[in-house]
Order: sequence, then structure tokens, then C-alpha cells
Amino acid sequence: MRLVTALGEIDFVYSGTSLETALAAIAERPVDCAILDLDLGDGRSPILNTSDLVDSGTPVLIVSALADPATVRAALRVGALGYVSKQTPTDELMLAVEATLQRQPSTSRDVAAILYSDDTATVPLTDRERLAMVLYASGMKIEMVARRMGVKPATAGEYIKRVREKYLKAGTPVPTKTDLYRQAREEGLVP
Repeated sequence: MRLVTALGEIDFVYSGTSLETALAAIAERPVDCAILDLDLGDGRSPILNTSDLVDSGTPVLIVSALADPATVRAALRVGALGYVSKQTPTDELMLAVEATLQRQPSTSRDVAAILYSDDTATVPLTDRERLAMVLYASGMKIEMVARRMGVKPATAGEYIKRVREKYLKAGTPVPTKTDLYRQAREEGLVP
């Protein structure tokens, strides 16, 4: 399908609700960017869907009605370049698409306001520790976390160990993956 827009002609490689089919289409014909709605209805975590697209080397722009702070932060932490709500005006959406094509980060004004107004983190983590926590708490195994972060599994495991130590020191033990998920969700790091 081809569409003529203010950005020029756009060819769509795939449009649908199956991430697996989208990834297969992208493998056959690489794309300049993916525009992803987090509510695919495919039963998968929206954050894992985002991460899988990012892992394919595709710049990702989220356009979704799911604009709560946890979802926005988690999508951006796993590598989405932009996040705009479905209520975003067309001109602002086009700017976000342009930024994604240039591999630049962007958010719509309403999403930026949500992020600015919600600061719920309780334990100071490094960016790498927080990313490892988000990926691991979202359901990835340590090996996948390591691959996504570009480190060895032992290094990814060390990040998770440090996260657990910091939470324990703060009086909030998170000894299991489920505990990490609950804490990450409470802090708005995962949906």
C-alpha cells in the first residue's frame, strides 16, 4: 500500500495486529521506521512487542491510547524513539514521524506532560540498572536482557543483583522476578 503525505510517499510493508508477521515482513523488506500501537490485542506484553521491533533494528514510534506514565516510560526505556498519544494533532504526529525517521527521540506535548508530572522512582538506579530491571521485569530472561543491552549474561545478572541490593538497602526487598515486576510497576517503570 502507498500513501502520499506531507512527508512524501510512504510505502507500507505491513499493517495488522501480528508482531510476528510484521517482523517477517521487515526481514524481507527493511523499513525506515515502524509505527506501533501498543494495544494490538495479541496477548503479548506491549513492552516486549516494542523491544522485539527495536531488536530488529527498526526505529519505533509508538502511537497509542495507552499513555499512562508506566507504559510510556517502559516503551521508551526498551528503545522506542518516540511516543505520541492517539489524540495528538496531525501536524505534531508528522513531526514525531520525521524525528523517528531521523532516529531522534520525540514525544507529543500531552505525553511529555504525563512524564513530567509523574516522578515515582524511590531508589536511585543507574540508567543501565534501570534498563535491566525494566527488561527483566517485563518478562525477558537474563540471556535476552543481556542481548538487548549488548552485554554478557553475567553482566546483566550483575545489574539485577545490584538493583536487588539497592532495594534491600532502601527497605524494599525484591528477591524474586515477580517482586521486581511489582516494584517496577508501582514506580511506573512497566505497565
